[in-house]
Amino acid sequence: MAYEKPITVKDAIKSIQEQEFILPAIQREFVWNTVQIELLFDSILRDYPISTFLFWKVKGENTNKFKFYRFLPFYHQRDKRHNELAELDGEKDRFAILDGQQRLTSLYIGLKGSYAYKLNKYGWKNDLAFPKRQLYINLLQEADDVDRKYDFRFLSEEEFNNFANNHQDKYHWFRVGDILKFSDFPDIFDYIANHGLMDTSRYSADQGKFASETLSKLYQYFTQKELINFYLEKSEELDKVLHIFIRVNSGGTKLSYSDLLLSIATAQWKNKDAREIIHGFVDTLNNTKQGFNVSKDLVLKACLVLTDLKDIKFKVDNFSTENMNLIEEQWDQVSNSLQTAVQLIASFGFNDKTLTAYNAIIPIAYFLHKNNFGNEFLSSSVHSDNRKLVKEWLVRALLKKVFGGTPDSLYPTYREIISSNLGRFPLKELMEEYKGKISL
Repeated sequence: MAYEKPITVKDAIKSIQEQEFILPAIQREFVWNTVQIELLFDSILRDYPISTFLFWKVKGENTNKFKFYRFLPFYHQRDKRHNELAELDGEKDRFAILDGQQRLTSLYIGLKGSYAYKLNKYGWKNDLAFPKRQLYINLLQEADDVDRKYDFRFLSEEEFNNFANNHQDKYHWFRVGDILKFSDFPDIFDYIANHGLMDTSRYSADQGKFASETLSKLYQYFTQKELINFYLEKSEELDKVLHIFIRVNSGGTKLSYSDLLLSIATAQWKNKDAREIIHGFVDTLNNTKQGFNVSKDLVLKACLVLTDLKDIKFKVDNFSTENMNLIEEQWDQVSNSLQTAVQLIASFGFNDKTLTAYNAIIPIAYFLHKNNFGNEFLSSSVHSDNRKLVKEWLVRALLKKVFGGTPDSLYPTYREIISSNLGRFPLKELMEEYKGKISL
């Protein structure tokens, strides 16, 4: 494996659009926020290194052996977080990204797409909470932030109009993606002239100079300079590629362990698509009644707990082929128990704001799973006493902050007590077990 000839950002964007660059199923989803994207663009314009990339060349005739996804062009924190399957004809060779997905997706969104994140003053189900934002750069002056030189910002249409109407002396926002439409440096001079940025009656000489230099650098660094340096792995062996992926993505904070483990599960499930199923299931849970914020981390942890695996820690060894097969076989039952648990908690009046410890869902789900209780548990009079016991335990656990630390040490005890008291939620036994340790 050696360095290949570097390419420009513009060429990379074109390859993404044409699905020449794709994402293997073992990749996590996009997780960068707008500040991280802005800092990446600032680094490029300041000629800072943005690290190398690792690509995996997949021959056209082998693309149907694996599952690949498209890059995310538009990010919406509620409605558009999942990548779509790539549409591959099997005729062209492709390049799957093993390291650098966050950076490439950030470039793609910044230059060609948009980013919509939630505003605090609105609820999750309010569409107004997620205004579409595009990436702009201020051509008139440097950023006020000491951490960056160039003022890159994701602006909504309302914010852009507010600047245009009220702050014309200090801000001229240029949509960064428009630089890809420029064919040569004369286009830069035309833009400067057409927008009066050299007009000394409106702007100072320093502002005009800064605008000209900034736009020229934007054109040079994003369309001319070959900034994308990459290694190329050509092996067609998925096992080797998976090990390379783990090596390059498990260090530091590049990839959370739950993301890595989901990637491994994705590669090892045989009859189901773990990535699509688990992400879709998380969305379903979070759309329950007034809304929740369940994470895939919790779902993965629940898989380990509810299938009675002895070691439930998040580590690669626990996501072995054998364990993955067991989780895949029991997925329908596990997911039904989790969904019923969330619906039950919602029926108690809890939602995202009041459920202060999401880990409390898992013991309830385990109780339902171990007793083979389904949706009938939510409303049948036969289960009314058990519902009261579960509610009392949940309220006590939240008030006493039972799950405030790391709950891995609690789950085995919960499993043992629940398994020894089938048919009835063991509130009394749990209180006895933790008497003097944790008050329930």
